[in-house]
Amino acid sequence: MKVHVEIDCTPEEARTFLGLPDVGKANQFYVDAISKAMKGAGSVDQLQEFAKGLAPMGQVGMKLFQNFMESGNAFAAGAKKTRDDT
Repeated sequence: MKVHVEIDCTPEEARTFLGLPDVGKANQFYVDAISKAMKGAGSVDQLQEFAKGLAPMGQVGMKLFQNFMESGNAFAAGAKKTRDDT
């Protein structure tokens, strides 16, 4: 037996229903900081250094995220290959 439930709500309503916090103000602060940095950056190197400082956990966080995405991609490719073989 299959049951299909469709819920029509806004992202804000879904976030409230699931009990997730509203991070709109924090997101706006982050976007404003990056915008200001991009306007004041004299070179690409300055912009990269600023971005590394803003990223969660700096360079380590970026590397962890990259490894996570690469392993997820490898897993998905392996699952697709297995599915195609059958």
